[in-house]
Amino acid sequence: MNHRICAAAALALLAPLAGAQTTPQGSRDLPARSIPVPDTVSPQMQKLIGAPLTPTWNVIPKTAEEWKAQVSAGYEATMKSLPALREALGVKVEPITLDGVKAYMVTPSSIPPQNRNRLLVHVHGGCFVSFPGESGTAEAVYMAGIGGFRVISVDYRMPPDHPYPAALDDAITAWKAATRMAPPKNMAIFGSSAGGNLTLAMVLRAKQEKLALPAAIAPGTPMSDLTNAGDSFQTNAALDNVLVAPGANCDKRAALYIAGRDPKDPLLSPVYGDLRGFPPAILTTGTRDLLLSSTVRVHRKLRQAGVEAVLQVYEGQSHAHYYRDVSAPETREAFGEIAQFFDKHLAK
Repeated sequence: MNHRICAAAALALLAPLAGAQTTPQGSRDLPARSIPVPDTVSPQMQKLIGAPLTPTWNVIPKTAEEWKAQVSAGYEATMKSLPALREALGVKVEPITLDGVKAYMVTPSSIPPQNRNRLLVHVHGGCFVSFPGESGTAEAVYMAGIGGFRVISVDYRMPPDHPYPAALDDAITAWKAATRMAPPKNMAIFGSSAGGNLTLAMVLRAKQEKLALPAAIAPGTPMSDLTNAGDSFQTNAALDNVLVAPGANCDKRAALYIAGRDPKDPLLSPVYGDLRGFPPAILTTGTRDLLLSSTVRVHRKLRQAGVEAVLQVYEGQSHAHYYRDVSAPETREAFGEIAQFFDKHLAK
């Protein structure tokens, strides 16, 4: 198998997305080159890094029904993988309802004494459109199994039927209900990609509504800027084999969520929000992540706001590679770091 991504081929793939653009002064024209898979990561991570581009990265449905069909195909594929993941990590998943919002209680077989009065709230990724129902619980299963926490995974409403603010409304409703199950000082919110966006937006919204805040948050590779500002949207285009490129399928899903609103609204793009008073945060990304800049910018914005914030950047990883393979040592390391961060900041 060829584990190299040819830059010339990547440019050909990206040409239809780029359109006619004026080259800014000071921009750099790079020669076509092949980028090898790094040998500085585990064999499991090398396999993920060397995988082909996501098959649907630039397959753009034209109707709501076509979107639903694409989402359904992803749902079926994910559901097939979940039983083995739950078994490997010793986790059970049960459907629950929180004040009318669908969710799942994700419980590890063994909960350490320090975590018995703690509760996490998870908001899943999928560019705001994918992974409905139980298919959205994978990251929560990793966190529960590796970290030893009880986790509520929110099955929020999604486009095309339910654009913004449905997902955020559901997440906040679930958060309010969850705070009746455990003290907020014993709780954290986490999620990756769109879930990272929603993690940040939930805190902004909670501040607006003067709700209790969690003791810590973990926004993973957050879609924090839906305008696609940031260096890595260009430097990692076609190098990231998950999201692949700006303007592709993920951005089209995000557009369904935005539904014509101003993408710089902080509740849509939290990097533009007032992050003062945020709880301590740990952010996760990788050197090939299309959203590396989105993650870095949130980290700097938090630090500038006087918030304790940790940034973990993993070698060679594309978007959210840290929860793609339960056998990869980087996976246990990433969730282990988050668990330690939560243990530091959550009351017992």
